[in-house]
Amino acid sequence: MLDHVFISVRDINRSIDFYEQALAPLGIVHAVDYDGRDGPAGHPDLMGFGANGRVFFWLREGGAEGRAAHVGFIADGKAQVDAAYAAAMAAGATEIHPPGPQLHYDPRYYAAQVRDPDGYSLEFVYKEWQH
Repeated sequence: MLDHVFISVRDINRSIDFYEQALAPLGIVHAVDYDGRDGPAGHPDLMGFGANGRVFFWLREGGAEGRAAHVGFIADGKAQVDAAYAAAMAAGATEIHPPGPQLHYDPRYYAAQVRDPDGYSLEFVYKEWQH
């Protein structure tokens, strides 16, 4: 099980705004910021997002290679997938695929996939058998 993920983004303020909007339907919020000066030499500033008392998704400003990462966010149902997809598109995402069953994986796998402003692939996913 993963504890956290960092991704580098070109424009930290743009990305914070995007993720605040896109992740809100999933109950994931901009929870805490970490000043890199509080860590060891060279530690980056981090902007953290999380839910239920856990911060697990972090942004740091720097060079971005959007094709280098795919991040899947858990949804609590199909309606939450649909809402996150709509919020991400309204916030400036580009569509990879709209919400729907992902039959190539499993008929109970329901997801939508978008690219964030840096080109990272984001998936909002509900797997009925895992909930």
